[in-house]
This record gives sequence, C-alpha cells and structure tokens, in this order.
Amino acid sequence: MGLIKFRPVTPTRRYGNVSDFSEITVDRPYKPLTEIRKRTGGRNNFGKITSRRIGGGHKQRIRLVDFRRSRFDVPAKVLTVEYDPNRSARIALIEYTDGQKSYILCPDGLRVGEEVMSGPDVDVQVGNHLPLEKIPDGTMVHNIELQPGRGGKLVRAGGVVAQVLAKENDYAHIKLPSGEVRKISVKSFATVGQCSNIDNENIVLGKAGRGRWLGKRPVARGVVRNPVDHPMGGGEGKSKSGQHPQSPWGQKSKGLKTRKRYKASNKYIVKDRRK
Repeated sequence: MGLIKFRPVTPTRRYGNVSDFSEITVDRPYKPLTEIRKRTGGRNNFGKITSRRIGGGHKQRIRLVDFRRSRFDVPAKVLTVEYDPNRSARIALIEYTDGQKSYILCPDGLRVGEEVMSGPDVDVQVGNHLPLEKIPDGTMVHNIELQPGRGGKLVRAGGVVAQVLAKENDYAHIKLPSGEVRKISVKSFATVGQCSNIDNENIVLGKAGRGRWLGKRPVARGVVRNPVDHPMGGGEGKSKSGQHPQSPWGQKSKGLKTRKRYKASNKYIVKDRRK
C-alpha cells in the first residue's frame, strides 16, 4: 500500500499522485451486492439545485456494505479486497460458512483467506466486530455504532481510527479522529483495527480533470460575482464591498459558531475537538 509518483513531464504529473492499489485483489465487484447509482446533479425532485458544485463524474455502482454485521458467531472467510469508488476506504468481500456473501469495511492488515467474526464473545482481533464493553482500553477501532443496533456510523473513512480510552458506567469514552472525546454506549458495536487505505490523506489530484471525474464542478469565489448573486459581489477590482466573508445567503463564514448552544448531544462530549 503506497503512492505512485510520476516523472514531471507535464504540470499535472509534477504534483499529482495515485494509489498503487497493491492491496486490491480483483478488478470487478461481486455484482449481486451492487446496485445502480443514479446521479442527481445536486438537484431535488423539482429540478432545483439544492447542493451546488455537483455534476458529471464517472459512472459508478453502489456497493452494499454491511455496517451492522448482525450475523453473530458465524465465521466468515475473506475472499477479496476491493476498491470502492464511493468511499475512500477499501472493502472486503467475505463468505460465511453457509455460503452467504457480504461486503464489509476492510481494516488495515486484513488479508485474503483470513477469518473474521462478529458477536459479543468473539476474540479481540483485527476485523472482528464486538461491543465496546468487551474491547480493552487502548484498543484501536473503527466503524462505531452511535446507537446500539443501528449499524456503524462513525470512523469509516480511509485511514482513520478511533481509540477506546476508558469505560464509565454505561458509556465508553472514545477518542475520535478529530480529537474529540465522546461518550458512546458500551452496548454499541465497533470493529477492531484501523480503516484501510492509510495513504488516502496524501493523495493529490494534480489537475481539475480528476476532480471532474469525481463529480466536482468548479467553484466561483463570491468576490468575482455580481451583487445580485452574492453579498460580496460587485465593485471595481478585488473589492469585498465592505462585507465580511459570508455565504450567498448572508451566513458569516469566519468565526461564527453554527452548532446549537443547547444541542441535546452536548452532554455526550467529554472533550471538545478544538481544545
């Protein structure tokens, strides 16, 4: 697992790099566990743009990843490690002893032929899925449930990892990749190990075209627009028209706290990520 740099024969090649995909074992997904991804171009059912700067991109199929892993105490063998165009982490195709197949998030270090399990009494080893109350303090985990039984919601991107710090009454203290320490129920499940594709954070696209392949359209700065289109638009030259940086709808974008002051989940935050 690493990155490939190219000879700088063009400006793009000078700065861009790509993953070497050394951990990938097949070049096609298991089709019964995929479905068509219909692109919206950022538009809702009325045809109005609700998410800007989205459009185009290469055609993709959705991989149906099992974040819940609710088949307890049934061993599963890793068949393949695959690339998923819809996420930065790799995925693994596993087969249970009864022949059922499933996609899971692939932890770093999981290899083809190894066995993984889920359940309240399985061993604490890479790829196994078990409740936080059975995971020792200091263990690295990912794919963490926010509420028991709802499936993994936290720590699912390529290369990220969380740590179990301590347990207190009905809650475990989890240090998330952002630095935030959060209380999560000890009944919630998590997968042991770090998410695969650790070098994801070091990838440089190198050219605008690679962004377009991902469905990302260009971004026009507010100060280069007309006054009718943006609060910071208009004026001769590079003029902000006396306005602080803000969104097209007037929301201040430097220093304004947007989190609700009395949000219900504040009581679960032990340490803020900014401190």
